Formats: sequence, C-alpha cells, structure tokens
Amino acid sequence: MTNIEKYINTFVEGLGIKEEQVEGLEYQAIMEWDSVGHMSLITAIENTFGIMMDVDDIIDFSSYEKGKEILSKNYHIEF
Repeated sequence: MTNIEKYINTFVEGLGIKEEQVEGLEYQAIMEWDSVGHMSLITAIENTFGIMMDVDDIIDFSSYEKGKEILSKNYHIEF
C-alpha cells in the first residue's frame, strides 16, 4: 500500500466516511470531522505512519491537503 493510499484510508477509518468524501475535505465541513473526530483522525495518522505529531501541527491540520503538506514537510512522508 502506498503512502497516499494509507493516508486516504486513515480518513476513511478515522472519521468513518467513504473514500469518495476524502479528497478536498476540510475540518468541520462534515459532522464526522468535529473536535472529537479530529483527535481520532490524528491518532489514526500517527499510528499509520509511526509518528508523534506536534501540537502546532495538530492544530494546523485543517484539511486533507493541509495534512499532506504538514506530513510531507515536517515528517518527511512522501505522497
């Protein structure tokens, strides 16, 4: 499984949504991505990629695209 597939899968499993909903998704744009859903998503991402995200990165993680940017830049995960 590629990193992008893992990343998409974390949204699907972490938020309990369909794969078609993932791309372009933004924080609080759907009911599932509220503050509790956000922490579930972050936990899933940390577990999937074996990282521990900084608090600032968790706060800045505001969309699917922003998440890819943060993971690429700060954690050297290639998509």
